[in-house]
Amino acid sequence: MNWYRLGALLCAVFFVCAVIFAFFYVERQKKAEELYAAMREAAQEETETEPEPVEAEEPEPIEAEEPEPEEPRLENTVDFEELQEMNEDIYAWIEIPGTLVDYPVVQHPTDDAYYLDHTVEGAAGLPGSIYTESVHPRDFSAPLTVIYGHNMRNDTMFGSLHDYEAPEKLEESPYVYIYLPDRTLAYRVFAAVRFSDAYLPEYCDYEKEEEFSSFIDELRSSEGNVDGEAQVEFGDRVIILSTCIGNAPSNRFLVAAVQIDEY
Repeated sequence: MNWYRLGALLCAVFFVCAVIFAFFYVERQKKAEELYAAMREAAQEETETEPEPVEAEEPEPIEAEEPEPEEPRLENTVDFEELQEMNEDIYAWIEIPGTLVDYPVVQHPTDDAYYLDHTVEGAAGLPGSIYTESVHPRDFSAPLTVIYGHNMRNDTMFGSLHDYEAPEKLEESPYVYIYLPDRTLAYRVFAAVRFSDAYLPEYCDYEKEEEFSSFIDELRSSEGNVDGEAQVEFGDRVIILSTCIGNAPSNRFLVAAVQIDEY
């Protein structure tokens, strides 16, 4: 009987602890998302200015107009000065229209794993941050840049990337925007696939044409969805958005996009 009571008591203790842990886990995620929402609102607040009067000028010769880009040119309204007052590691902002991805991008100068389990305000634990490692230059000039984010159950952070498991999502949300302090980079998604958990920055030498092309071919032939019309050639700049797969810890879900515009 004593063993029975002891077992029942332990079960009750474990249950109470589990409930307490779940409560604080949910609250921590809620506060983190509220922080990101506040940052999103503050960073993208537009200021209204009166248009300056323009003096009449002599008409200039009409020049041939450049072709319109295929993707919409979204306005960059991110206030990086305000964001960097909060955290100087914030150096970019990523947005994917049609998904929940709309977050600051951070990079720690010395600890590549820091933002895996820290929010942009430095709070430890999930949901972490959207981040890159110091191996990648902050101007996205490398042939390949890997951006990491957690696969959260409520689809925040990089959880909504799994929407690309549906083939039609490639057509519904084909563009990724990276806002920098001085310009905007536009990308087109060309693959959303299940890949190995290989460490991509050292997976191959992306500066060599043969290895770069081989990697792109491997992405295109992996399990998932691919846009066959999107052209990716050596010399292009590619971003890989990487997140985990809940039931496959030895794999990663990758959304790959190629830069198609800069303005």
